[in-house]
Amino acid sequence: LGAAARCIARDGFRGASIAGICAEAGISPGHLYHYFASKEEILTALTAMGLERASARFTDMMQSENALGALIGEIGRHKGKKADPQQRAMSRMVLEMLVEADRNPAIGRIVRKNSAALCGLLVDFIETGQRRGQIDPGLDPAVTAGMLLSVIDGMRTLTIRDPNADMSRSLD
Repeated sequence: LGAAARCIARDGFRGASIAGICAEAGISPGHLYHYFASKEEILTALTAMGLERASARFTDMMQSENALGALIGEIGRHKGKKADPQQRAMSRMVLEMLVEADRNPAIGRIVRKNSAALCGLLVDFIETGQRRGQIDPGLDPAVTAGMLLSVIDGMRTLTIRDPNADMSRSLD
């Protein structure tokens, strides 16, 4: 899956071939097809891994006494760090998936399912913060979650648009 993510980030979804993914992973196509029938299945597995990581982070954040502080801390966890090549590759892969979702109905279904799950995590987080009196109770959790997800996705483009962008300043 790591090899697939690197290939998609480097070559785009359409440019990433099964042969290229296998070469990157050092396995045969037959070995890959033992686990995944298509690039779409690989993408489904990659999004599931990302969702598991996000779920774990949201679980940790909900344990915090300060929901808003935990969210800001999570958004700013890369603050002051030099752009990590692996993180940049993951950002490119997410953008590739979003672009391909508009062209390819199968990828669109994967992206929409993953986005709905991420929004669900954000809604739960926002509602928890609202119950604790830490987040404005007048906010619609679903609308706010969708907007936050868009902002988080948009943050991924900053260093793509401008490799010299000051991420610390932007995160502030």
